Amino acid sequence: MLDDTDRRLLRNLLADAAVATATLAERAGVTTATCWRRLERLRAAGVIQGEEAVIDWRQLGYEVEVSLRFTLDKTHPRSFDEFIAAARNVPEVIGIETFLGRVDVRLNVIARDMRHYQEVYRDRILSLPHIADIEALMLVATIKDEGALPV
Repeated sequence: MLDDTDRRLLRNLLADAAVATATLAERAGVTTATCWRRLERLRAAGVIQGEEAVIDWRQLGYEVEVSLRFTLDKTHPRSFDEFIAAARNVPEVIGIETFLGRVDVRLNVIARDMRHYQEVYRDRILSLPHIADIEALMLVATIKDEGALPV
């Protein structure tokens, strides 16, 4: 599906999503028109789904990240839907993932400091519906956080 030119375009785009098409074309060794057509084809095929700003929340004063793993009370038929809908409304929740296995849902929560985290936890997290059990994991260090694929 992808040839070497597509891979070069994608690698360069992953390195700098805000790069101008002419610059991207030059880096990939193609004309600007070819670059534009290929990008459009990759978008139409769903390979490129969008471009986004990546904001470092630490630069905005958030120093604490906690991963909360939840087991839900599944005796209620809409427990997952209701839990997720409520979790989406917590501004400090930056990630929601569902799993098969012992853990049902994981929330990634950020806070300015431990006092702020305690407030978020007590006031917003513990009030989420259908919680049977919670396990908290505090982030110590991020070793690798890469969205790039080996293209």
